[in-house]
Amino acid sequence: MIYVIGIFVSLFLASLLFTKAGRNGADCILGLWMIVIGLHLFAYYSLISGLMYQYAFLIGFTLPFPFLHGPFLFLYAFALTRPAALKVRVWLENLLLPLGITLATIPFYSLPTARKAFVFQHEGEGFETYLLVTNSLLSLSGILYIYLTNRLLQQHKKRMSNIFSNQEKVNLDWLRLLFYGMGLIWLSIILNLRDELTFSLATVFVVMVGYFGIRQAGIFTDQSTLNTGEPVIDGLQLVPEEPEESMVRKNKYAKSGLSPEASGILHARLYELMNNQKLFLKPDLTLADLARHLDVHSNYLSQTINEKEGTSFYEYINGLRIEEFKNRVGLAENQKYTLLALAFDCGFNSKSAFNRAFKKSTGLSPSQYARGAQES
Repeated sequence: MIYVIGIFVSLFLASLLFTKAGRNGADCILGLWMIVIGLHLFAYYSLISGLMYQYAFLIGFTLPFPFLHGPFLFLYAFALTRPAALKVRVWLENLLLPLGITLATIPFYSLPTARKAFVFQHEGEGFETYLLVTNSLLSLSGILYIYLTNRLLQQHKKRMSNIFSNQEKVNLDWLRLLFYGMGLIWLSIILNLRDELTFSLATVFVVMVGYFGIRQAGIFTDQSTLNTGEPVIDGLQLVPEEPEESMVRKNKYAKSGLSPEASGILHARLYELMNNQKLFLKPDLTLADLARHLDVHSNYLSQTINEKEGTSFYEYINGLRIEEFKNRVGLAENQKYTLLALAFDCGFNSKSAFNRAFKKSTGLSPSQYARGAQES
């Protein structure tokens, strides 16, 4: 019964995605993936229920399907974090292995119905080499795509830190849910656990996708903007792509048109602007907002912050907010306010983000610091 639930939920979610107003490439990829999961669950249900042997076309039709889940996870993450770079070449590269497995399965598909049923009922008799190779490739594929997807998420997180001063509205929780869910399923496959457990995990995964996807704005319903006014897709704000993050700063900016002298002048202007206007008090301040105030290109401003401050835009702005909080918390007239109220006044927009940033900067919790400031 649990597999039937998974089948209907996955197909229902796919229908929501394909009928969603304002759907984009990421929606279509997730919709296709939900259909593949639904068909995969149906194939397993037909196997354990005996339905497969009543309808010859069902025997083995999903054999290549396990090789699609890794690529779909990666392509969905790619479409959300680097939509402009999702070209046909990326699709071809990631669907090459599933296509190869499909071609390698043709000899099985060519067998008479009775022979195919015999092979299935006798644990792949006659296709031992095929099973050995495909099982090994499947484990390697799972490890590879978990690594590639995690690297993609880390790169995107780093890019966001150079664009947004608050990341509560642009977090990767939705993608990480998919990542960890698929990671658990792949682990069950690599450890060669019972099929019942693997497909039960897949069913739970689909239900969780539906539950959290409906809760998170924009996944299964149209919501093209958040209140920050920045364009979004599926709850994630679009950010400009940058070169590979593994490059050191001096190589990253080696071909930049910003000279060291100009960078120094821009840094001085930035310092003056922040001291006089305190733009960091604006909770939804972005790199683009700050660049407009300074009348410079965002890339030049990002380069200046990276080189002169030795940190990202996100860390730089939060550092200023923390200093402002430290100045305010010791004032007698502010004793009537809670620490969280002061933090919000300083530009933070969530308790967790404030506590995390403050602890990282000072090594103390806000309450510990406040007690020390008030005693002195």
